[in-house]
Amino acid sequence: MSDDPQTQLLDAILMHVPFDGWSQASFDAAVQDSDVDPIVARGLFPRGAVDLAVAYHKAGDAEMLRRIDADPMEGYRFRDKVAAAVRHRIEAVDDREVVRRGTTLFALPTHAADGAKLIWGTADAIWTALGDTSDDVNWYTKRATLSGVYSSTVLFWLGDDSPDHSATWEFLDRRIEDVMRFEKFKAAVNSNPLTKGLMAFPNAVLSRVKAPKTDPSDLPGHLG
Repeated sequence: MSDDPQTQLLDAILMHVPFDGWSQASFDAAVQDSDVDPIVARGLFPRGAVDLAVAYHKAGDAEMLRRIDADPMEGYRFRDKVAAAVRHRIEAVDDREVVRRGTTLFALPTHAADGAKLIWGTADAIWTALGDTSDDVNWYTKRATLSGVYSSTVLFWLGDDSPDHSATWEFLDRRIEDVMRFEKFKAAVNSNPLTKGLMAFPNAVLSRVKAPKTDPSDLPGHLG
């Protein structure tokens, strides 16, 4: 058993979340089960179960990165690397009901910003792990697009009863194919003499957008 009180609390709350959600009741039970001092627990997680839910998601991101690092992905097309990374993130989850309860929590208006930030952080972690070096508007569009793919795939997975979640991976492939079609359409628009002129001004404006150079916690993509 870990001596880290944060790990102890996170491990302890997971058995209660499927029944009581990411709630005060679950947090209190985790404190009692882990024998962590209540004052220490509240100091580590001021918002109680909400902060533990955030920690749980970030732990899943960390496990995803370990799986990506262990997967050589030799011979993969880039789109297949993205699909594999999303699959690694989903398969890092041990209990689907814990995630289901998390989606309910972060759907609440009071916690929606937390949920959006976490999904963005997952997308950023995937792109960074796959070697993305964009420093312009593409830095944002890649993460925004992947956030949509990831979140929609998770929602599909939550209701998927197919063997080995095969329907989920087919759904993921379709979403990525949709993204690839859109990227091909953008490239065609920018290369077509009839439409290239119309896009000149928007492209000039967008070319001034740069990826964040600093890492404060309120910027998109920050994982801390």
